[in-house]
Amino acid sequence: MTIGIWILGDRLDHNHAALQSCQDRKSQTSVILIESLNYLRERWYHKQKLVLIWSAMRHFAAELERDGWQVKYAIADDFLPPLLEWIKERDITELRVMNPVERPFRSVLNQLDLPCQLEILPDNHFLWSTEEFEDWTKNRKSLIMEYFYRAGRQKFNILMNGDSPIGGKWNLDKENRQPPKGKKLQPPNPLKFTPDAITTEVIAKVRNLNTTTHGKLESFNWGVTRAEALQVLDDFIDRRLPTFGPYQDAMVTGQTTMWHALISPYLNIGLLNPLEIIQRVETAYHNRDLDLNSVEGLIRQVLGWREYMHGIYQHVDDDYFHANWFGHDRPLPAFFWDASQAKMNCLHQTLVQVEDSGYAHHIQRLMVLSNFALIAGLNPQQVENWFHAAFIDAYDWVMQTNVLGMGLFADGGILASKPYAASANYINKMSDYCAGCQYDPKKRTGETACPFNFFYWDFLDRHQEKLQSQGRMGLILKHLDNISPTEMATIHQQATDWARSNLAPASRARE
Repeated sequence: MTIGIWILGDRLDHNHAALQSCQDRKSQTSVILIESLNYLRERWYHKQKLVLIWSAMRHFAAELERDGWQVKYAIADDFLPPLLEWIKERDITELRVMNPVERPFRSVLNQLDLPCQLEILPDNHFLWSTEEFEDWTKNRKSLIMEYFYRAGRQKFNILMNGDSPIGGKWNLDKENRQPPKGKKLQPPNPLKFTPDAITTEVIAKVRNLNTTTHGKLESFNWGVTRAEALQVLDDFIDRRLPTFGPYQDAMVTGQTTMWHALISPYLNIGLLNPLEIIQRVETAYHNRDLDLNSVEGLIRQVLGWREYMHGIYQHVDDDYFHANWFGHDRPLPAFFWDASQAKMNCLHQTLVQVEDSGYAHHIQRLMVLSNFALIAGLNPQQVENWFHAAFIDAYDWVMQTNVLGMGLFADGGILASKPYAASANYINKMSDYCAGCQYDPKKRTGETACPFNFFYWDFLDRHQEKLQSQGRMGLILKHLDNISPTEMATIHQQATDWARSNLAPASRARE
């Protein structure tokens, strides 16, 4: 038997299940990585994501070769011809590959007609297996993330004092919502890397692609190796984690990363492991007397949110990805693809940042971008497709559930306990964006009224009957009683008129 290993571009991990299975015969085991353009035909991608993936793949291949593996690195339009050629060249009789986390590619893999046995090994890059998550879901009326997170804390003994959480509370989120106004916040600059020869070559390739991509290349300064990813993690723990918690929801013009960790791009392609992040953060808490709310906040994002999103993605049926509970059908506006067209300062600031770097932190994604898409009635699938195309850390398993379920409530409450809909008041409180905007966050009608306001009340009124079924919406919906029929008619009309004038759809190719 001649074993070959196929490493996919989102699993660049030396603890990869297939590599681990052949550790005792490296020099006799052939490994292939294939840099192909297949998926660019299906959707757009941010230029910096392509650079990150392809440069990381090339660096990882070189590392494997130095470690004694027999490595082939192929560059092709289609992954299948070089794969078949390599199988024939090396006389591969068993091809080992880790089970793809992405459902579409898993389907492609299962349908391949290969001249050898295909051995699909379990994905070892998540803390909960699909089977373990399914066991957790049994006999539950609702799949609330908070209870899954608590189960994870207990399962992996993280921030625990026996059977109880350290500090007496599971969730310290209430301590992590400090508004930035009136404070001179000076978060440390993020760690940046100068592109080396390999990355520079990939940048040139992406710049010359004859296919449609999104974003800009000029400011690419992400790490592309595990060593660099570990530097980012160290930098976060040393300089950013101590003040991460209180202002993790804040948004400040010119401060694009605040105290956020910036590790998701590396975590999602295997350069970092979730358990090592969690354990190193917990160790820092015990050794350095850090504030528990900062430490718990980061651990909740990795052990809670990330694992939960993966579990839900594997749990739901295929129909989930077509969900549109509110029946929203407005096409994605052109300004999502061209930030210069966005008139609202909060959208402009966030979209410019995404174009420049492929990154925005979770509140910018949820309470600016997704919130606007939800209350303005944008088509969920077009919005999700844009998120996938715009972010450097975007993958099917992240964006489908996160955008459709949490951001847009398109699933009707399978994932979230209520829609994350908010008026301009939230953005005005948690950012300085409104100070530089032509719209007034305190007005809900009139020429200078903020669109977040009239869209918010229009959304609540239009969907009042459906939202009544969501228990946490009752108190919010009662505020509709304070709006006269005359003003509500004005709100509806202004929402319709503003949408007609400002939500010009993107071209068909971009949808």
